[in-house]
Amino acid sequence: MIWSLIVGGIVGWLASILMKADMQMGLIANILVGIVGSALGFWLAGKLGLAGGGMVVQLIVGVAGAALLIFLLRAVGLFKKA
Repeated sequence: MIWSLIVGGIVGWLASILMKADMQMGLIANILVGIVGSALGFWLAGKLGLAGGGMVVQLIVGVAGAALLIFLLRAVGLFKKA
């Protein structure tokens, strides 16, 4: 559980930097976006037949999913662009 929070925070932080939303997001938002976004990324990767890979591939999929979540939140107006 604690490991998921740590990794989720790192993934969310990396995605927020990638999406230029780092100044708007705090620790809790980074963790939530990281965990939910990673789940979204792994679900999409599984649907596309891209599941598997090593730890680096999983980190990339998690960050991509979190970035996609930030994009979707911006699209519906729940998150403003910096």
